Amino acid sequence: MPDLPTPQNAAEAALLSECWDAVLSYADLCTSGSASATRLATEAFTHGIDELRAATAASKSTGTGRRALRLPRIPLLLASVRTVAAAWETSGLGHRLDPDLRLWLHSDKAARYVGPPLHRPLALRGLRDMQEPDAVLLWLAEVESLPMSAVARRLGLDPAAASSELAQVRALFRDRCHRNHLDTPMDAHCRSYARLLDAVTRSPSAETPEDLSRHMARCVECAEAAACLRLHGGGLPAALSSGVIGWGGLAYLERRRRAAEAGMSGGRTDAAVDTGLNEGKPVRPRIGRTGILVTAVLVSALALTVSLMPFGGSKGDDANAAQGESTDGRSVADPGPTFPSGSKTKSGSGTGTGTGTAGSPAVADSTSRPAGNSDQEAQGESSSPAGKQGGAKGSTKSAAPDCRVKYEIVSEWPDGFQATVTVTSTKALATWSLGWTFKDGQRVGQMWDGTFTQDDSHVTATAADYNKTVAANGTFTFGFLGSWTGSNSAARNFTLNKASCQAAG
Repeated sequence: MPDLPTPQNAAEAALLSECWDAVLSYADLCTSGSASATRLATEAFTHGIDELRAATAASKSTGTGRRALRLPRIPLLLASVRTVAAAWETSGLGHRLDPDLRLWLHSDKAARYVGPPLHRPLALRGLRDMQEPDAVLLWLAEVESLPMSAVARRLGLDPAAASSELAQVRALFRDRCHRNHLDTPMDAHCRSYARLLDAVTRSPSAETPEDLSRHMARCVECAEAAACLRLHGGGLPAALSSGVIGWGGLAYLERRRRAAEAGMSGGRTDAAVDTGLNEGKPVRPRIGRTGILVTAVLVSALALTVSLMPFGGSKGDDANAAQGESTDGRSVADPGPTFPSGSKTKSGSGTGTGTGTAGSPAVADSTSRPAGNSDQEAQGESSSPAGKQGGAKGSTKSAAPDCRVKYEIVSEWPDGFQATVTVTSTKALATWSLGWTFKDGQRVGQMWDGTFTQDDSHVTATAADYNKTVAANGTFTFGFLGSWTGSNSAARNFTLNKASCQAAG
């Protein structure tokens, strides 16, 4: 495995500290194992550093002192992951990549990123056309999901003015995308909708005409433009991530959101000190992610041990403890890492589906549990003697569902929405298939961490290759983008592997 490039100055040291976590997270999505993820991230980081050095040298040689317009550092390095993955596929290392990514690399969607500039995704062109400080602000706030206080600290902005600055940058991004959309070669039919599309996406209260909706359902370019031009409704992060990154962009966005919620996003303002490259200053110790997780495991194990001590409990409790099980159905020998009860995470930020590597947000994904399930009892047949001995026929209680599902609408805009589904299963699963029904005729458009089929109002989501296995009392999570008209009520009638699944309140 190649070594990481040695930083040549404090700026490159900061780049390594701030961006490695993001690059490794995306590389983990793109590969079939943790070793391959680390190798891909390392090669991509080297490729991105070389590209930045070449751009800096070129700007100095011109004598103008003005930087050429380019992507911000994090999306530039994520694009390097995509570039190196394509090189792996060409050179015979494709077996290390995710199978879906390999298919994508041979499709017209991947060709857009290396084809004629005017045919590249609109979000990519719009972000590249912005000045670097503005583009960095937009990316950190919208895609990396960092709180505004952290963004302001990293960019040296006034925290009180950061939000208004972000609003101006969003408007600037829209302006760049609008110009690029008008410059894009398009047929006469699409050209006739260009002005209407601009007008409809400017106002939060404007309704999309029916003919324009039908056109966008058939035209990928116009639907892409609408997502970039509509600043209200919460769809901008998805438009940025899917347009700039390409394959896996939406899954990457969800990972970064969960990592930010768990307080495990990478990057520090004193990056040079962290990397030990700031000579003459003592290196300040800090507790790493591994230390935090180890501490959490110890605290969780201690709490479970205390709870299982025989303080006058029933014989059934003693029996469970003797068998190595806690009262909430989890193994005492392997309690699984959990965050302390004081940490605040939103429901829906449950276990991740990546392979999980050190330093990757996938660690955060695999350690959080859905809200409301921490005290869940093991479900199934009753453990009471009366239940086992039987009695009059017809008096036996029906078994409780073996799973609970949390359906969360993350964001919603006039004709679309993003949702996350988190499922907890009391039984171990070799694979999973989750079904549900939409009440209002919603349609699923794209899904990450799973594949889907939809028959009228019924949807079936199936596990990806990398997240099929689920341990007993474990969770899995996936997300999707959908469209709606009229109303967008929550999904219902959930089934896990065709068995009824209880919806969390």
